[in-house]
Amino acid sequence: MRHPIQMTTPRIGIIGDYRPDYALHVATREALLHSGLESEWLATDADHDYAAYGGLFCSPGSPYKSTEGALRGVQYARENSVPFIGTCGGFQHAVLEYARNVMGIREAAHAETDPYASVLFLTRIACSIAGKVMPVMMEPGSKAALAYGGIDAEENYYCNFGLNPDYREALERAGMKITGWDEINEPRIIELPFQTFFVGTLFVPQARSSSGNPHPLIQSFCRAVLAPVHTR
Repeated sequence: MRHPIQMTTPRIGIIGDYRPDYALHVATREALLHSGLESEWLATDADHDYAAYGGLFCSPGSPYKSTEGALRGVQYARENSVPFIGTCGGFQHAVLEYARNVMGIREAAHAETDPYASVLFLTRIACSIAGKVMPVMMEPGSKAALAYGGIDAEENYYCNFGLNPDYREALERAGMKITGWDEINEPRIIELPFQTFFVGTLFVPQARSSSGNPHPLIQSFCRAVLAPVHTR
């Protein structure tokens, strides 16, 4: 049995528009509590002092009220080496933020919110994975693999959109690494390897977390949050 981290500070800022009737939003907050950390929801259509949080978690539940608001939170985490995890919609927006602000593709867009854009970085997955439990394979030595203590797992998916395969090679050349994939080599985990902890998953690990068995990836994120600044 994995034992939850006992410290309760600092807080996690959850980027997203909380809906109490949405099971994955409830699971997100609870998964952090399983690892001993308190959280606060950061609505995407409001301004926030991101420096007040020890880590940022971009939640499922897109489309958000404000795409730009969500991207500001992701950008803050990336530019300031704040521990970050994004799941489902969080994965998608981590990729979108990187395309726009690191790769310089300002017209990069998400088909969910702008289906007729000229540069669709996120597109509908040909065979929907929403509602499925599927395997994921991980690159040895990646932050994800180290968190799991292995290179394969089964996870719950709720997404209908993923990385446009036309941009996969360019994304990796620009420094965002694909470190997890499914049985047909479709991207399922992305990382920024030189950050303390910056991981995006197309699956939703918090759906498999419990008080007696915190999810290892969420717990690894929380450990990065709790690490002394000089060790990051």
